[in-house]
Amino acid sequence: MISITAIIKSKKENIEKVTEMVQHIVRETRNEAACIRYDLHCTENVFIIWEEWTDQAGLDIHNSQQYLIDFIAESEDLLAAPIQVYKTTQVL
Repeated sequence: MISITAIIKSKKENIEKVTEMVQHIVRETRNEAACIRYDLHCTENVFIIWEEWTDQAGLDIHNSQQYLIDFIAESEDLLAAPIQVYKTTQVL
C-alpha cells in the first residue's frame, strides 16, 4: 500500500472556487480501482488530502488522469503556494 498526503493552500479570495475544484477531484478519484482511501480535510484555506493506493501502478494511473492534470493547471493562479505532495510510510 502507498500513502500520500497532499497539501493545497488556496489564496483566501479563491477559497470557494478551489473548494469546488478539490471536491471534484475527490469524487473522481474515489472511482479509481486502485484508490483505497482519498479523504479531504480542510482548515480555513488549506486543504489536506490523505490518500491510500493499492500499488504504484494504480498511483501512476491516477497521476495521469485528465481531471487531475486539469486541476493542477487550472488551480496554479488560485493557490497561495505550490501543491505539496508527500509519499509516506506508516510508522505506528
